[in-house]
Amino acid sequence: MELDLAQLRALSAAVSEGTFEAAARALHVTPSAISQRLRALEVSTGRVLLVRSKPVRATESGRALLRLARQIDLLTSDALGELGTGSPGRGVQTVQLAVNADSLTTWVLPALAPFAGEVSFDIHRDDEEHTAALLRSGTVVAAITADAEPVAGCSVTRLGAMRYRPFAATSFARRWFSDGPSGPGLAHAPVVVFDRKDDLQHRYLRERGVDPAGPPTHYVPSSADFLTAIRLGMGWGMLPDLQSRRHEAAGDLVDVDPAGAIDVSLYWQQWKLRSPTLDRVAAAVTAAARSDLTQ
Repeated sequence: MELDLAQLRALSAAVSEGTFEAAARALHVTPSAISQRLRALEVSTGRVLLVRSKPVRATESGRALLRLARQIDLLTSDALGELGTGSPGRGVQTVQLAVNADSLTTWVLPALAPFAGEVSFDIHRDDEEHTAALLRSGTVVAAITADAEPVAGCSVTRLGAMRYRPFAATSFARRWFSDGPSGPGLAHAPVVVFDRKDDLQHRYLRERGVDPAGPPTHYVPSSADFLTAIRLGMGWGMLPDLQSRRHEAAGDLVDVDPAGAIDVSLYWQQWKLRSPTLDRVAAAVTAAARSDLTQ
């Protein structure tokens, strides 16, 4: 079996863009051409590769080819760069990354910014406990993850740890934690949680012998708004030092339990490819992590 590069590119574009129409615009062809290429790829492999939903999704077989398509695309862009030639109609090189929200808000974007003129970043935000799954599916070529076990075909480098501490607005802390975090207030004080994948607050409560199902919970799925909700006194929540430091110094926030810090170790995982671009991005992210994270 020989795989057609145009067909693989159509598969990658369809999954990235979500529809055949958007994939056609990205590749400067017609939607009919995208459909024909994907159908031909499915016929040649004898497998259904896409679920025709909105957005379209790769099947298990499709994910295997998606990984291949993106590896080829990355290596092709590197080769063209070495030759000093452009890639007509395709713009700058695209690198798909998976990053947890707190890293994205605090230290990752400054590390990526110097590449903005030569690399187009397609960043997928997910909880650090779940970003490795995006590597397995072929959705991204690298990920910041809490998983130290390398995904098959990937290398892993420890970046450091983000240190989280339980913070609350000063007035909130006076109301609910007048007896400290070991008092009865912790079992009843409202808590702010990022989303239903976020286990940090619940982990802290369990370590303090409190049932996480007890306190009222606010879900605020944005790092900046999560911080704002805590500052406004909606509840307490676990904040990374990189995000809370300035507000603690200004007196906007108070650490309600100095002994309650939780360190979340982070790792950089990437496909094992000889890609100068990906290696340069990895070096920049690693350097930034060594500077900003707890080692």
